[in-house]
Amino acid sequence: MADKNTPVTKVYFVIGEESGDSLGADLIEGMKKIRFQAEFSGLAGRRMQALGVESLFNISDIAVMGFSAVFGRLPTILKRINQTVEDIIEKKPDVLVLIDSPDFTHRVARKVRKKNPDILIVKYVCPSVWAWRPGRAPKMKSYIDHVLAILPFEPKLLSELGGPEATYVGHPLSSRIKQTRPKRKTAKKAEPVLLLLPGSRRSEVKLLLPDISQTLDVLKERGYRYRAIMPVVPHMKEEISATVSKWANPPEIVDTEEEKVAAFKQADVALAASGTVLLELGLYRVPMISIYRLDWLLHQFRFLIFGWSAALPNLILDEPLIPEKVGDMIRPGWLARAIEQLAQDGPERQIQLDGFERLIAAMSRDRSPGVEAAKKIKELLAAK
Repeated sequence: MADKNTPVTKVYFVIGEESGDSLGADLIEGMKKIRFQAEFSGLAGRRMQALGVESLFNISDIAVMGFSAVFGRLPTILKRINQTVEDIIEKKPDVLVLIDSPDFTHRVARKVRKKNPDILIVKYVCPSVWAWRPGRAPKMKSYIDHVLAILPFEPKLLSELGGPEATYVGHPLSSRIKQTRPKRKTAKKAEPVLLLLPGSRRSEVKLLLPDISQTLDVLKERGYRYRAIMPVVPHMKEEISATVSKWANPPEIVDTEEEKVAAFKQADVALAASGTVLLELGLYRVPMISIYRLDWLLHQFRFLIFGWSAALPNLILDEPLIPEKVGDMIRPGWLARAIEQLAQDGPERQIQLDGFERLIAAMSRDRSPGVEAAKKIKELLAAK
């Protein structure tokens, strides 16, 4: 029950997609756990709405990925940016919390800062300035007061790049560490389980499926026995199933969270699209190889990419733990042989397993990210 003598803080959320909704919901729950008296407004998805946040509009209007998709929806996005800014200025929140989706949230923040510089602006999830366009970091300092980082190396990196102050609050996956399987000893001797993870976005899946199919063919030609499982996002199951059913060596398709967790727990090795899933695989102690192909338009802007690695486990540990193959460097023959090597006991496999223990130690936090983020926001407001 709320304390009538405690002032209520007005918190306004700006999110752009489902991942932001999940982080926002965890933050709201974290605020409740530390008895942070607040009222919420702004943009919300299903989880945040279930906690009482009434969304200004449906976030599906702005949840677009990729340059071409953004261009196609530009009039709608610009309209929603202005609508959000007007609502913020009218409501005069104590703190504006921007979650992920920098292309949308940062545009909102810049306009709000000009119209009302007294509003505390906090960014939850640091933009990937460590991978591309590092020049964004110093620019953020003029309209973002503090960053709540979900990767351990980001506060130091932001400081080095001249960006705003940041605090590591923990990654959403860190709360699952205790639920993942214990430290593994040896690999399976017969029919290892091979996880195939082509990504969650239609564009990246379409680009990587041919590489995965050819890799399975090479494994079969070499007489390698395995059980292949491909976890997919539910909304793409039908499309992916139709494609892989035509393969000479189709994998088993699973799409529920329970099936995915079961697959992660029994997997011996994984071939995965570069992304957050690499971090998840590391926490489940699954040796892996990362692959990625840039779509045509993004390929034209590849000169903006400056990071030495795109694999989060590598960046967190500051070492090339996970092999990465991008674009024309993706060779099914090499992938097949690397999979065989990682699926059996040996130095290559052990190096990754040892690295995962350091990764887990680096990611672990005493409290949930939602609680850590709530505490930091409360501290920032008190110091304002």
